[in-house]
Amino acid sequence: MKNIILKNGLIGGLIVAVFSGMSVYFHSKNLEDATLSYILGFTGMFIGFAFTFVGMKQYRDTVNSGTITFGKAFTIGFLIALIISTIYVLVWLVELHNFYPDYMEKVSASEIKKLESSGLNAADLQAKVDELNQMKESYKNPLFVIGMTYFEILPIGIVFSLISALITKKSK
Repeated sequence: MKNIILKNGLIGGLIVAVFSGMSVYFHSKNLEDATLSYILGFTGMFIGFAFTFVGMKQYRDTVNSGTITFGKAFTIGFLIALIISTIYVLVWLVELHNFYPDYMEKVSASEIKKLESSGLNAADLQAKVDELNQMKESYKNPLFVIGMTYFEILPIGIVFSLISALITKKSK
């Protein structure tokens, strides 16, 4: 079981890492329109998390004689999703600190520019700017970055694991 989890987690993580790298690259080149970045990022997550299903099915068909409980399937999927998510977090930390150390500065400046042209009244504008500045300050804490990055991807992996476990479960 460990081999199946590790293999599928690493394959899914590699896929997510490649798509994440492309996503961040394109977002850093065009901060005003992140559509392509979001499409690439979520596409990579969906393809990568497909390996939660692959791992469950491999376990059911090759190790467990064609049967698997929902709980066992979910556990396998969750562990695969956790590996994929951890790779995603590690890749983001490497990208952030080595290639885009000013990422939050640029993103918050771009968002403030959008807010200024949005027609918000002065009080609402200042509240949004303060919120962005607080987020930029929080992003200097590596634990905050790690937590936010897990929160960005792991819930999707959990949903994939739940759906895949429902599809894959098969009793004797």
